[in-house]
Amino acid sequence: MRAVWYEEHGGAEVLQVGEMPIPEPDSGEVRVRVVVSGINPSDWKMRARAMRFPKVVPNQDGAGVIEAVGAGVSKSRIGERVWLYESNFGNAFGTAAEYTVQPAHHAVPLPESASFADGACLGVPAMTAHRAVFADGPVTDKTVLVTGGAGAVGNYAIQMAKIGGARVFSTVSSDEKSDIAQAAGADETINYRTEDVTERLNGLTGDRGVDRIVEVEFPANFEVSRKSIADNGTIAVYGFGDGDSQPVGVPFRFRRTNINVRFVMVYTMPSEAKRAAVEHITRWVTDGLLTHLHGPHFALEQAASASRAVESHAVGTVMLDVGSE
Repeated sequence: MRAVWYEEHGGAEVLQVGEMPIPEPDSGEVRVRVVVSGINPSDWKMRARAMRFPKVVPNQDGAGVIEAVGAGVSKSRIGERVWLYESNFGNAFGTAAEYTVQPAHHAVPLPESASFADGACLGVPAMTAHRAVFADGPVTDKTVLVTGGAGAVGNYAIQMAKIGGARVFSTVSSDEKSDIAQAAGADETINYRTEDVTERLNGLTGDRGVDRIVEVEFPANFEVSRKSIADNGTIAVYGFGDGDSQPVGVPFRFRRTNINVRFVMVYTMPSEAKRAAVEHITRWVTDGLLTHLHGPHFALEQAASASRAVESHAVGTVMLDVGSE
Protein backbone atom coordinates (compact mmCIF):
# COMPACT_ATOMS: atom_id res chain seq x y z
CA MET A 1 0.00 0.00 0.00
CA ARG A 2 1.00 3.64 -0.45
CA ALA A 3 1.82 5.52 2.73
CA VAL A 4 3.55 8.57 4.16
CA TRP A 5 6.06 8.17 6.99
CA TYR A 6 9.05 9.73 8.69
CA GLU A 7 12.04 8.17 10.45
CA GLU A 8 13.52 11.32 11.99
CA HIS A 9 12.02 14.39 13.56
CA GLY A 10 12.09 17.68 11.70
CA GLY A 11 10.23 19.75 9.15
CA ALA A 12 8.09 18.64 6.24
CA GLU A 13 11.21 17.61 4.34
CA VAL A 14 11.56 14.45 6.49
CA LEU A 15 8.27 13.04 5.15
CA GLN A 16 8.67 10.12 2.78
CA VAL A 17 6.12 8.51 0.46
CA GLY A 18 6.37 4.90 -0.66
CA GLU A 19 5.15 1.34 -0.23
CA MET A 20 4.45 -0.38 3.10
CA PRO A 21 2.84 -3.72 3.97
CA ILE A 22 -0.91 -3.64 4.60
CA PRO A 23 -1.36 -3.93 8.40
CA GLU A 24 -3.50 -6.63 10.02
CA PRO A 25 -5.88 -5.83 12.89
CA ASP A 26 -5.14 -7.33 16.27
CA SER A 27 -7.70 -8.17 18.94
CA GLY A 28 -10.12 -5.28 19.47
CA GLU A 29 -8.92 -3.48 16.34
CA VAL A 30 -10.26 -2.66 12.91
CA ARG A 31 -8.51 -2.06 9.61
CA VAL A 32 -9.81 0.97 7.79
CA ARG A 33 -9.35 1.76 4.11
CA VAL A 34 -8.63 5.46 4.36
CA VAL A 35 -10.38 7.78 1.91
CA VAL A 36 -9.38 11.15 3.41
CA SER A 37 -6.72 11.99 6.01
CA GLY A 38 -7.10 15.22 7.98
CA ILE A 39 -4.03 17.16 9.14
CA ASN A 40 -3.89 19.18 12.37
CA PRO A 41 -1.27 21.55 13.78
CA SER A 42 -0.47 18.94 16.44
CA ASP A 43 0.54 16.51 13.69
CA TRP A 44 3.43 18.62 12.44
CA LYS A 45 4.34 19.77 15.95
CA MET A 46 4.70 16.15 17.11
CA ARG A 47 6.89 15.39 14.10
CA ALA A 48 9.05 18.47 14.70
CA ARG A 49 9.74 17.82 18.38
CA ALA A 50 10.72 14.20 18.85
CA MET A 51 10.56 10.64 17.57
CA ARG A 52 8.08 8.54 19.51
CA PHE A 53 8.66 5.43 17.37
CA PRO A 54 11.41 4.44 14.91
CA LYS A 55 8.99 4.92 12.01
CA VAL A 56 5.80 6.98 12.14
CA VAL A 57 2.86 7.23 9.75
CA PRO A 58 1.40 10.64 10.70
CA ASN A 59 -2.03 12.25 11.15
CA GLN A 60 -4.61 11.76 13.87
CA ASP A 61 -7.83 12.26 11.94
CA GLY A 62 -9.41 10.71 8.89
CA ALA A 63 -12.37 8.87 7.43
CA GLY A 64 -12.85 5.70 5.44
CA VAL A 65 -14.40 2.24 5.40
CA ILE A 66 -13.77 -0.72 7.71
CA GLU A 67 -12.41 -3.61 5.65
CA ALA A 68 -11.29 -6.10 8.32
CA VAL A 69 -11.75 -6.67 12.06
CA GLY A 70 -9.74 -8.36 14.75
CA ALA A 71 -10.89 -10.81 17.40
CA GLY A 72 -13.64 -9.45 19.63
CA VAL A 73 -14.99 -7.03 17.01
CA SER A 74 -18.27 -7.87 15.28
CA LYS A 75 -17.86 -8.75 11.60
CA SER A 76 -21.01 -6.74 10.99
CA ARG A 77 -18.78 -3.66 11.14
CA ILE A 78 -17.05 -4.63 7.88
CA GLY A 79 -18.17 -2.15 5.22
CA GLU A 80 -19.05 0.52 7.78
CA ARG A 81 -18.21 4.14 6.94
CA VAL A 82 -16.32 5.68 9.87
CA TRP A 83 -14.54 8.79 11.09
CA LEU A 84 -11.32 8.30 13.03
CA TYR A 85 -9.82 10.12 16.00
CA GLU A 86 -6.52 9.87 17.93
CA SER A 87 -5.14 7.52 15.30
CA ASN A 88 -1.54 8.59 15.90
CA PHE A 89 -1.59 9.22 19.66
CA GLY A 90 0.48 6.54 21.39
CA ASN A 91 0.45 4.71 18.08
CA ALA A 92 2.98 4.68 15.23
CA PHE A 93 0.27 4.25 12.60
CA GLY A 94 -1.85 7.30 11.68
CA THR A 95 -4.15 7.96 8.75
CA ALA A 96 -1.66 9.10 6.07
CA ALA A 97 -1.80 5.70 4.37
CA GLU A 98 -4.17 3.69 2.22
CA TYR A 99 -4.92 1.49 5.24
CA THR A 100 -4.66 2.04 8.98
CA VAL A 101 -5.31 -0.23 11.96
CA GLN A 102 -7.02 1.38 14.96
CA PRO A 103 -8.83 0.44 18.19
CA ALA A 104 -12.42 -0.31 17.24
CA HIS A 105 -13.82 2.47 19.44
CA HIS A 106 -11.68 5.05 17.60
CA ALA A 107 -13.58 4.22 14.40
CA VAL A 108 -16.91 5.99 14.83
CA PRO A 109 -19.86 5.40 12.47
CA LEU A 110 -20.02 8.24 9.94
CA PRO A 111 -23.57 9.33 9.10
CA GLU A 112 -24.57 8.75 5.49
CA SER A 113 -25.31 12.46 5.11
CA ALA A 114 -21.64 13.30 5.76
CA SER A 115 -18.87 13.01 3.19
CA PHE A 116 -15.53 11.40 3.98
CA ALA A 117 -14.00 14.88 3.83
CA ASP A 118 -16.51 15.99 6.48
CA GLY A 119 -15.49 13.05 8.64
CA ALA A 120 -11.80 13.90 8.30
CA CYS A 121 -12.52 17.36 9.71
CA LEU A 122 -13.90 16.05 13.02
CA GLY A 123 -11.45 14.35 15.41
CA VAL A 124 -9.09 16.83 17.06
CA PRO A 125 -10.93 20.08 16.13
CA ALA A 126 -14.47 19.01 16.99
CA MET A 127 -13.54 17.14 20.16
CA THR A 128 -11.38 20.04 21.36
CA ALA A 129 -14.21 22.47 20.70
CA HIS A 130 -16.69 20.27 22.57
CA ARG A 131 -14.46 20.12 25.64
CA ALA A 132 -13.70 23.85 25.58
CA VAL A 133 -17.37 24.83 25.29
CA PHE A 134 -19.02 22.33 27.63
CA ALA A 135 -16.43 21.17 30.20
CA ASP A 136 -17.75 23.66 32.76
CA GLY A 137 -21.41 22.99 32.25
CA PRO A 138 -24.23 24.08 29.94
CA VAL A 139 -23.97 27.37 28.07
CA THR A 140 -27.70 28.03 27.77
CA ASP A 141 -28.34 31.80 27.94
CA LYS A 142 -24.64 32.49 28.53
CA THR A 143 -22.27 34.65 26.51
CA VAL A 144 -19.32 32.92 24.84
CA LEU A 145 -16.32 34.54 23.17
CA VAL A 146 -14.53 32.34 20.63
CA THR A 147 -11.16 33.75 19.65
CA GLY A 148 -10.15 32.81 16.11
CA GLY A 149 -13.61 31.84 14.91
CA ALA A 150 -12.36 31.07 11.39
CA GLY A 151 -10.03 28.35 12.65
CA ALA A 152 -10.95 24.67 12.64
CA VAL A 153 -11.52 24.47 16.42
CA GLY A 154 -13.01 27.95 16.69
CA ASN A 155 -15.49 27.31 13.89
CA TYR A 156 -16.83 24.19 15.58
CA ALA A 157 -16.85 25.99 18.95
CA ILE A 158 -19.12 28.71 17.56
CA GLN A 159 -21.53 26.11 16.21
CA MET A 160 -21.56 24.06 19.41
CA ALA A 161 -22.07 27.09 21.64
CA LYS A 162 -25.04 28.09 19.47
CA ILE A 163 -26.42 24.54 19.65
CA GLY A 164 -26.08 24.87 23.41
CA GLY A 165 -28.16 28.06 23.46
CA ALA A 166 -25.45 30.69 23.98
CA ARG A 167 -24.98 34.15 22.54
CA VAL A 168 -21.67 33.92 20.70
CA PHE A 169 -19.05 36.52 19.82
CA SER A 170 -15.89 35.82 17.83
CA THR A 171 -12.65 37.64 17.13
CA VAL A 172 -11.31 37.54 13.56
CA SER A 173 -8.53 39.18 11.57
CA SER A 174 -10.27 40.03 8.28
CA ASP A 175 -13.62 40.53 6.59
CA GLU A 176 -13.23 37.12 4.91
CA LYS A 177 -12.80 35.43 8.28
CA SER A 178 -15.69 37.43 9.70
CA ASP A 179 -17.89 35.92 7.00
CA ILE A 180 -16.69 32.43 7.97
CA ALA A 181 -17.42 32.99 11.66
CA GLN A 182 -20.84 34.46 10.95
CA ALA A 183 -21.68 31.53 8.68
CA ALA A 184 -20.93 29.26 11.65
CA GLY A 185 -23.46 31.22 13.71
CA ALA A 186 -21.52 33.97 15.50
CA ASP A 187 -23.91 36.71 16.63
CA GLU A 188 -21.17 39.34 16.48
CA THR A 189 -17.63 39.36 15.11
CA ILE A 190 -14.82 41.70 16.16
CA ASN A 191 -11.82 42.42 13.96
CA TYR A 192 -8.99 42.55 16.47
CA ARG A 193 -6.74 44.34 13.99
CA THR A 194 -9.05 47.32 13.53
CA GLU A 195 -11.23 47.38 16.66
CA ASP A 196 -10.76 47.62 20.42
CA VAL A 197 -11.92 44.13 21.42
CA THR A 198 -12.43 44.94 25.11
CA GLU A 199 -14.48 48.03 24.28
CA ARG A 200 -16.70 46.11 21.86
CA LEU A 201 -17.25 43.29 24.34
CA ASN A 202 -18.10 45.75 27.11
CA GLY A 203 -20.67 47.32 24.84
CA LEU A 204 -22.13 43.95 23.84
CA THR A 205 -22.41 42.72 27.45
CA GLY A 206 -23.31 45.94 29.24
CA ASP A 207 -19.86 45.97 30.90
CA ARG A 208 -20.60 42.58 32.49
CA GLY A 209 -18.09 40.58 30.46
CA VAL A 210 -18.48 37.18 28.83
CA ASP A 211 -19.18 33.96 30.71
CA ARG A 212 -16.87 31.73 28.67
CA ILE A 213 -13.86 32.30 26.47
CA VAL A 214 -12.64 29.61 24.06
CA GLU A 215 -9.02 30.68 23.69
CA VAL A 216 -6.68 29.91 20.78
CA GLU A 217 -3.69 32.09 21.79
CA PHE A 218 -3.56 32.46 25.55
CA PRO A 219 -0.45 34.63 26.05
CA ALA A 220 -1.16 36.96 23.12
CA ASN A 221 -4.81 37.47 24.08
CA PHE A 222 -4.50 37.44 27.86
CA GLU A 223 -4.82 41.19 28.35
CA VAL A 224 -8.15 41.17 26.55
CA SER A 225 -9.27 37.97 28.29
CA ARG A 226 -8.57 39.22 31.80
CA LYS A 227 -10.51 42.42 31.13
CA SER A 228 -13.40 40.71 29.38
CA ILE A 229 -14.16 37.61 31.45
CA ALA A 230 -17.18 37.90 33.74
CA ASP A 231 -17.14 37.01 37.44
CA ASN A 232 -17.40 33.23 37.87
CA GLY A 233 -16.45 32.80 34.20
CA THR A 234 -14.14 30.30 32.51
CA ILE A 235 -11.28 30.79 30.05
CA ALA A 236 -10.85 27.47 28.23
CA VAL A 237 -7.36 27.47 26.73
CA TYR A 238 -6.60 25.04 23.92
CA GLY A 239 -3.79 26.91 22.17
CA PHE A 240 -0.78 29.08 22.87
CA GLY A 241 0.02 30.26 19.36
CA ASP A 242 3.72 31.06 19.16
CA GLY A 243 3.93 31.91 22.85
CA ASP A 244 4.42 28.49 24.45
CA SER A 245 7.18 29.73 26.74
CA GLN A 246 5.70 33.13 27.62
CA PRO A 247 4.67 33.28 31.29
CA VAL A 248 1.22 34.65 32.08
CA GLY A 249 0.67 36.31 35.43
CA VAL A 250 -2.78 35.43 36.75
CA PRO A 251 -4.27 38.51 38.45
CA PHE A 252 -5.63 38.43 41.99
CA ARG A 253 -9.08 39.30 40.61
CA PHE A 254 -9.36 35.77 39.23
CA ARG A 255 -9.19 34.37 42.74
CA ARG A 256 -11.47 37.01 44.21
CA THR A 257 -14.18 36.55 41.58
CA ASN A 258 -13.92 32.76 41.04
CA ILE A 259 -12.58 32.91 37.49
CA ASN A 260 -11.44 29.55 36.20
CA VAL A 261 -8.63 29.02 33.70
CA ARG A 262 -9.08 25.57 32.16
CA PHE A 263 -6.47 24.03 29.89
CA VAL A 264 -7.81 21.73 27.18
CA MET A 265 -5.70 18.97 25.62
CA VAL A 266 -7.82 16.63 23.55
CA TYR A 267 -5.47 13.64 23.82
CA THR A 268 -5.59 13.53 27.63
CA MET A 269 -9.25 14.39 28.14
CA PRO A 270 -11.03 12.09 30.61
CA SER A 271 -12.50 9.01 28.94
CA GLU A 272 -16.03 10.06 29.82
CA ALA A 273 -15.43 13.45 28.17
CA LYS A 274 -14.23 11.74 24.99
CA ARG A 275 -17.27 9.47 24.95
CA ALA A 276 -19.62 12.43 25.41
CA ALA A 277 -17.87 14.38 22.66
CA VAL A 278 -18.05 11.47 20.20
CA GLU A 279 -21.73 10.86 21.00
CA HIS A 280 -22.75 14.52 20.66
CA ILE A 281 -20.67 15.22 17.57
CA THR A 282 -22.02 12.17 15.73
CA ARG A 283 -25.61 13.06 16.66
CA TRP A 284 -25.18 16.67 15.54
CA VAL A 285 -23.67 15.55 12.23
CA THR A 286 -26.56 13.12 11.75
CA ASP A 287 -29.06 15.91 12.46
CA GLY A 288 -27.30 18.30 10.07
CA LEU A 289 -26.42 20.75 12.84
CA LEU A 290 -22.69 20.94 12.11
CA THR A 291 -20.99 22.31 9.02
CA HIS A 292 -17.34 21.60 8.30
CA LEU A 293 -14.58 24.00 7.35
CA HIS A 294 -12.84 22.25 4.46
CA GLY A 295 -9.35 23.49 3.68
CA PRO A 296 -7.17 22.69 0.66
CA HIS A 297 -6.88 19.09 -0.59
CA PHE A 298 -3.60 17.42 -1.57
CA ALA A 299 -2.67 14.06 -3.06
CA LEU A 300 -0.87 11.58 -0.81
CA GLU A 301 2.36 12.22 -2.73
CA GLN A 302 2.03 15.91 -1.79
CA ALA A 303 2.16 15.25 1.96
CA ALA A 304 5.05 17.66 2.52
CA SER A 305 3.21 20.49 0.75
CA ALA A 306 0.08 19.72 2.75
CA SER A 307 2.02 19.88 6.02
CA ARG A 308 3.52 23.22 5.03
CA ALA A 309 0.02 24.53 4.31
CA VAL A 310 -1.00 23.68 7.87
CA GLU A 311 2.14 25.33 9.24
CA SER A 312 1.27 28.44 7.21
CA HIS A 313 -2.17 28.63 8.88
CA ALA A 314 -4.31 27.60 5.92
CA VAL A 315 -8.00 28.26 6.57
CA GLY A 316 -9.93 25.06 7.29
CA THR A 317 -8.78 21.47 7.70
CA VAL A 318 -6.03 20.57 5.24
CA MET A 319 -6.62 17.09 3.80
CA LEU A 320 -4.87 14.31 1.95
CA ASP A 321 -7.04 12.53 -0.61
CA VAL A 322 -5.85 8.98 -0.03
CA GLY A 323 -8.33 6.65 -1.69
CA SER A 324 -11.55 6.49 -3.67
CA GLU A 325 -14.98 6.34 -2.12
